[in-house]
Amino acid sequence: MPNWELRNCCDHDQKVFIACVAAFTVVILVLWRTFLLTPFKLITVFLHEASHAIACWLTCGKVEGIQVHANEGGVTQTRGGIYWVILPAGYLGSSFWGMALILASTNLLTAKIAAGCFIAALIVVLFLAKNWTLRGLCIGFIVFIAVIWLLQEKTTVHVLRYVILFIGVMNSLFSVYDIYDDLISRRVHSSDAEKFAEVCPCPCNGFGWGVIWGMISFAFLCASLYLGLVILSG
Repeated sequence: MPNWELRNCCDHDQKVFIACVAAFTVVILVLWRTFLLTPFKLITVFLHEASHAIACWLTCGKVEGIQVHANEGGVTQTRGGIYWVILPAGYLGSSFWGMALILASTNLLTAKIAAGCFIAALIVVLFLAKNWTLRGLCIGFIVFIAVIWLLQEKTTVHVLRYVILFIGVMNSLFSVYDIYDDLISRRVHSSDAEKFAEVCPCPCNGFGWGVIWGMISFAFLCASLYLGLVILSG
């Protein structure tokens, strides 16, 4: 049974999980403004745009194209669908996928499933990509994850779980930062939050929605750490 109250925390696996999340967080913060993290930042943008696309498909719309730019921007061209569902799906969706990847890393089987789903998503988006930055990103990460998986299966280099965890932590941290940077500190007037404020009947401006989405994104991050410890306690 899951140990929801986390009694007698923490055993070896839980300590390793906490240590890895802490170490990855420090590495990410230290290397934040270096080119080494650029591919992982762009993969967060990819998940942001992919979440817009998923919301569009789920509300019976059509995705006409997706772009991810080297300056860490992106755009998803949609037609139809429910606009007020599609708009928040980018920021909240990328936060959710970060949580899902962190939780998937707690077990080798779920890490393999996550890696497989990630590769499948990259292949789908590869055919929807409208620029070479996104095409190159998709091809690069397909090859990267495939190589890590092959090393996991054929050698003693068993790092698939840690790669999935790193991508999850990176995605979660960058999602929170992106919401703060785009929606709260700089107030980009063409942002998803500003557009959402225009179509939502609620008396809340783009800044307010940015704060709400930021709190939800941070809650996803906290939930991933708690649930990860719960899963490892079982």
